[in-house]
Amino acid sequence: MTPVLEVDRLVKHFPILRGILRRPVAWVRAVDGVSFAIAPGETLCLVGESGCGKSTVARLVLRLDEPTGGAIRLDGTDVTGLDEREFAPFRRRVQMVFQDPYASLNPRLKVGQIVGEPLENYEGLRGKALEERVAGLLAKVGLRPEGVGRYPFEFSGGQRQRIGLARALALNPKLIVADEPVSALDVSVQAQVLNLMMDLQEEFGLAYLFVSHDLAVVEHIGHRIAVMYLGEIVEIGPKQVVLDEPKHPYTRALVAAAPIPDPRAKRDTLVLEGDVPSPLNPPAGCRFHTRCPFVMDRCREETPRLREVSPGRQAACHLLEA
Repeated sequence: MTPVLEVDRLVKHFPILRGILRRPVAWVRAVDGVSFAIAPGETLCLVGESGCGKSTVARLVLRLDEPTGGAIRLDGTDVTGLDEREFAPFRRRVQMVFQDPYASLNPRLKVGQIVGEPLENYEGLRGKALEERVAGLLAKVGLRPEGVGRYPFEFSGGQRQRIGLARALALNPKLIVADEPVSALDVSVQAQVLNLMMDLQEEFGLAYLFVSHDLAVVEHIGHRIAVMYLGEIVEIGPKQVVLDEPKHPYTRALVAAAPIPDPRAKRDTLVLEGDVPSPLNPPAGCRFHTRCPFVMDRCREETPRLREVSPGRQAACHLLEA
């Protein structure tokens, strides 16, 4: 089965410009050799601390930012080097749900215009046909049809995120990139939106690239997890396996930091010390070695590569090679 999305050694370096001529004097290595694939109907969750590069990966997949290197393939077609005109037909295959439901909707447009705009641009729908499609999309996400005549400020945060989902569904995409889609919502509303996304996935066969820092959310919605640190993937595998038996020390620290509702439950006590190094000048060797409690001399000199540690699961750590 051809993956909906394949990312192969994806790189994004942002220049630091100085002087009158605005010449680059340094580069922020936001994403540095990331590879993964997403199958139809699958949810891959991209997790990690703030600044690790996960949102940049999401923007690169959508070509909102242009990659410095690597390849992006949609349904087996390499779209990395396509210009905007050539890439336009692929835009309907991949849509995005943004983090902030307050900023991602145009406050000057009514909901019917927001959801209907993609249908007008790509399918040429007008009049009664457009109204019926928009009403149907709003119903799919649990909103009343009469909401088409209202502005975004008249809705709650959870309702606005449902409007964002309706807009993303308008062109029947195969992949939806969701960048922290519930982090700005109340916990009870988060559960409603997550359950809605799972229902829509089952109904339409959607694939999700789900960006999050909340492991409880990831455990609820994900099928597989990819853990990022300082622009690189350090562990990737099935959700429950990664959460129950993390192999990489950084993954162990993330799982240990996640709150557990049972105060009597035993947990890993691995606590990280120090700050995340700057992506302007990442450490040599393993990028995590400056904070790793198990660091060896080899870690400071040699970069570990992702290797299979169990069926369908990979991790990048020299400790796993012993």
